[in-house]
Amino acid sequence: MSFQTREGFWREAFALHGSIAPRVMPFVLTFGLVASAICGMSWLVETMFAVRIALAIAPFEFAGTALGLLLILRTNAGYDRWWEARKCWGGIVNQSRNLVIGAMAYGPNNLDWREKIVRWAAVFPHVARLSLRSELPSTEVANLVGPDDARRVASAEHMPSFVAARLGDLLHEAHETLKMDGFAFIQVDRERALLIDHIGACERIAKTPLPRAYSINIRRFIVAFLFMLPFSLLHLLDSDWLVPVITMMVAYPLLSLDQIGVELENPFSTSNLSHLPLDDISTDIERNVLSMLKDHQGSRH
Repeated sequence: MSFQTREGFWREAFALHGSIAPRVMPFVLTFGLVASAICGMSWLVETMFAVRIALAIAPFEFAGTALGLLLILRTNAGYDRWWEARKCWGGIVNQSRNLVIGAMAYGPNNLDWREKIVRWAAVFPHVARLSLRSELPSTEVANLVGPDDARRVASAEHMPSFVAARLGDLLHEAHETLKMDGFAFIQVDRERALLIDHIGACERIAKTPLPRAYSINIRRFIVAFLFMLPFSLLHLLDSDWLVPVITMMVAYPLLSLDQIGVELENPFSTSNLSHLPLDDISTDIERNVLSMLKDHQGSRH
């Protein structure tokens, strides 16, 4: 979603598409049913033994504050990962453009070489996206470099490294055979090397989830808090039927913050909400670098 596609306050307030609500509502309803069962048990005990089961609210006020802070820390940790991944892909955008600009400006005036290096530069973001999602090359790669090279890319142990090596071979050819200036070669090759740095940073994010013990303890805290909350509400409220409603109203933001942290943890997976729009970014890079080749060829004529 871009700034231009924001739908306004009320539409977003009640939107389901892109919302965390469908993923947490089953758990919210579960805690509502548990609260209803506790209310029924409390009514039965009070009817039979004239004893009302209830707890003071004060401990829950302190526990709720601590739980809220833990959930905010978890959400912030997830957002840091999401934002770092977006910065890495911003670097892939910049380095892809810089590599092609340098090749067009300082590379040899060989049309075949120029088309090859631009097309392989356009392939890199596609294979970076596919590698992070553990997918095989799609039609974009074959359209850019042909079906034979697409099969070689697919059979590589690490597709982004294979493409970066192919770019390195083309730059070496330009320097050794086509008389590319040595200083220009070093500068353009530096942009190529940075592409691997960025994909390495993305792989670090994708392959290093937040510590599971952290998630387990927070979720145990949530479960204990929401299971005990109805007993406190029975002490606070005169109407027992309000207890399940208020329990669900408290459960929704707590469970939503917890799930948002989970969704942000892997910003590359399409199964997660608010994943990075890698398809659009890759397509934009391809369009940008191919237009540079077209503009250069047009200026020569």
